Amino acid sequence: MNKYIKDFIFIALGVTSVAFGLESFLLPNKFIDGGVTGISLLVSGITELPLGLLLVLINLPFILLAVKVIDRTFAIKTGLAIASLAILVATVHFPEVTRDKLLVSVFGGFFVGLGIGLAIRGGAVLDGTEVLAIFVSRKMHISMGDVIITLNVLIFAFAAYLLSVEQALYAMMTYFVASKALDFVIEGIEEYTSVTIISAQNLEIRKMIIEDLGRGVTVYKGMGGYAVETQAREFDIIYTVITRLELNRLYTEVGKIDANAFIVTNRVKDIKGGIIKKRPLNH
Repeated sequence: MNKYIKDFIFIALGVTSVAFGLESFLLPNKFIDGGVTGISLLVSGITELPLGLLLVLINLPFILLAVKVIDRTFAIKTGLAIASLAILVATVHFPEVTRDKLLVSVFGGFFVGLGIGLAIRGGAVLDGTEVLAIFVSRKMHISMGDVIITLNVLIFAFAAYLLSVEQALYAMMTYFVASKALDFVIEGIEEYTSVTIISAQNLEIRKMIIEDLGRGVTVYKGMGGYAVETQAREFDIIYTVITRLELNRLYTEVGKIDANAFIVTNRVKDIKGGIIKKRPLNH
């Protein structure tokens, strides 16, 4: 229950931060961002359709895709988070803070990135771009970063054509600030994250990773170094590689099995070879 409450608080704070960034900075000045949020802002600015409605409609295919790419729980959390954001944008109007374009670009991007990062910490996303990036990277064997960059280049190109080059440049700055704020919040959770787990219940944890998360594991032998050599105990060490969107669930599931498990995570900048695709689940 404490874990669910914590996730709810993170997601609620994330939704509020994104809504504040949109209402107080980006929307009044007709600025856009990257990702699905940027597409929604661009379409809203051109057609004058409600932003809240567009956020739900454009993200809906990615929410459905998340059921297959991640899992049902993640998709439900994401759907509720995006619906909450749409309702908040439609019903609550935060005051406009400034008209200065540079400040709008920087602080609008900061609050949007901060909110998305907080939502990820709560086990959800407020922008379906990363779900699409995971799906495309598995199908076409290209990195998630390349997929995200390509999508945003197309968005900024349309912004330059439909709005102006200046608006597109400010949009690029907004997206850059948002991405840095997001990285700051999630502190090292990159596209892929390597996880090392040491636990007395290593068999149960290994089974959970393989059967519930659908990920492969590597097991190697270790020996405790805190005791004298004659008393050192041998144990199995579990190593796996997952996406950053799955890290929150891994923590939860491992905690259910062994609350005292020793877990170490590391950034993975690039992966080549081996089997990193999600395995099909038997159930």
